[in-house]
Amino acid sequence: MTDPTIAFGERLVAFLPNLRRFAISLCRSRDVADDLVQAACEKALAGSERFEEGTRFDAWMFRILRNLWIDQLRRQKTAGPTEEIEAQAELAVPSGEAGAEARMALKSVAAAIDGLVLEQREVLLLTCVEELSYKEAAEVLGIPIGTVMSRLARARKNLAEATGIEPPLARSQDMRGGTR
Repeated sequence: MTDPTIAFGERLVAFLPNLRRFAISLCRSRDVADDLVQAACEKALAGSERFEEGTRFDAWMFRILRNLWIDQLRRQKTAGPTEEIEAQAELAVPSGEAGAEARMALKSVAAAIDGLVLEQREVLLLTCVEELSYKEAAEVLGIPIGTVMSRLARARKNLAEATGIEPPLARSQDMRGGTR
């Protein structure tokens, strides 16, 4: 018979890269993200008996991490600035023209994502990066599914505008079932 705590721990370890990626996207600092992930893991391990088998482990962990982040933001209202991710020297990019173009494009997209309000950024990252369904993202964030969809639509529109991506041509009346 296997110890359920060991199986839970193995699942948690396997999920760490996803959890860290989401933490970095929320707080924009690798050091703060690592601390946040550690706190989320501690909380998850301490409350492992509250995890319901058959439910999404990733959604449960994202919710723990997000709630810890919100708590930390509330505590840091008077704290100073955090370290910017651009200041990290270990971010390596290939040299040459292709590397320069890639850095410029990445910086443009990162700035556009940073420019989104937190609510839109969270929904965008959970659905597009972490590949949660709208329903799962709604559960993680504690909001209705319709709110997830509207925030995601606004996030996509704002990203397209900020990065200079042209929106697709509007569908014609014929395509929508209307008459001309």
